[in-house]
Amino acid sequence: MWWRLGAGSRAAPEARPRRVNSAPPQPHPPHVQSLPPAEWLLLGCGVVAAMHVGKLPPALPVLRQQLGVSLVEAGFLLSTVQLGSMLLGLALGLGAHRFGLRRSLLGGLWLLVLASLAGTQATSAQGLLAARAAEGVGVLLVALSAPSLLRRIVPAHRQSLRLGLWGTYMPTGTGLALLLGPLAIATVGWAGWWAGLALLSASMAVAASAVLPPDEKAESARPQGGSGPVSPSTSTSASTFTATLSRSGPWLLALSFGAYSAQWLTVIGFLPTVYAEAGVAPGTAGLLTAVAALANAGGNVAGGRALHRGVPARMLLMCGFAAMAGGAFVAFALQDAVGFSVRYAAVLVFSGVGGLVPATLFALGGQVAADPRAMPVVVGLLTQGTGAGQFLGPPAAAWWAAGHGGWSQTWVATGSAALVGALLAWVLCHRVARPTARAQRAGP
Repeated sequence: MWWRLGAGSRAAPEARPRRVNSAPPQPHPPHVQSLPPAEWLLLGCGVVAAMHVGKLPPALPVLRQQLGVSLVEAGFLLSTVQLGSMLLGLALGLGAHRFGLRRSLLGGLWLLVLASLAGTQATSAQGLLAARAAEGVGVLLVALSAPSLLRRIVPAHRQSLRLGLWGTYMPTGTGLALLLGPLAIATVGWAGWWAGLALLSASMAVAASAVLPPDEKAESARPQGGSGPVSPSTSTSASTFTATLSRSGPWLLALSFGAYSAQWLTVIGFLPTVYAEAGVAPGTAGLLTAVAALANAGGNVAGGRALHRGVPARMLLMCGFAAMAGGAFVAFALQDAVGFSVRYAAVLVFSGVGGLVPATLFALGGQVAADPRAMPVVVGLLTQGTGAGQFLGPPAAAWWAAGHGGWSQTWVATGSAALVGALLAWVLCHRVARPTARAQRAGP
């Protein structure tokens, strides 16, 4: 395998004389030189896919004027991109491994290109909704394929760090879109913004085609445990599929992630609209929202490091959900009682400390999958739960706000989701995550 050629060359006889009178060799220099391009490219593919999720919020004020989009329709436009994840996450999670991870990644990127270009031709909210649904399938294919490819090409001793970094793809991509969107829309219009991201997705697809190894080589790489080759025939079996879905852990994990994602996309997605209605300039609103989204990436990284240092997962999850509930309450319910700077600080707490939740849930995914072959099932189910939360959350919050006094009541919807998420996470940690060894012995 191309990523292991360097490791094998250390045993070659001609390599020994070159080490005389030189500095001690580093443990894994070949990986440092050859792996980062592929690893960073995969992360870049995820970031670009996430930009399609975040490209809509800066355009909502313009779309509401030009296409006559209502508030509830705006909520569905925000969430429809997650329709594919909600309906197809589990099925595509299994299919991507059988069809080929590289093929699935490239297919997702090219689907984003086509769907984004189709969106530029929309003349109504319905047409844009259809394009967003197709974009959602593209985002899903990238989100399912890229972390699995990382597991295959990254050595075992670096996988936790790389997969922790992968957890930042959504807030990073969303933050970049929120930051660049207002400037792009002011310059080339919302359709030009859509077309620009289609071009960026095409560029990533071309780069991935050139850098990533063919699926035949990827499938023959050693598995996560590094215990031997894996062939396409070792894909998830029906018995593993059934046994995994019969456990409570994967379902609790998916539902917890859904409760988290419903809150995050609701608050971050509607912030530009809230700021616009408050008279904040579009550029300033985009910058403030982008910083809030990027704060979530910092929370993800901090959560991964805290877990690595032994902080209990239960503590991180409770802190994250509590911060999201409290931050949303201050930002929305107290908008007439406290100043703008205090409310914005609450949004940063909501997103930043809330980032502890996805990092911790990603880490628990390895524990609820008692068999390594069950990881595609767990990842697919987790993605489906995330998509359901992001699909249902924004329209529900918009409906509640429209019928109960405006944005000041948004905290009721997000706070309810935080409470549900915290309860699910508590059960997950106490009934599933703690007795890991016993669960593994009872695996299929």
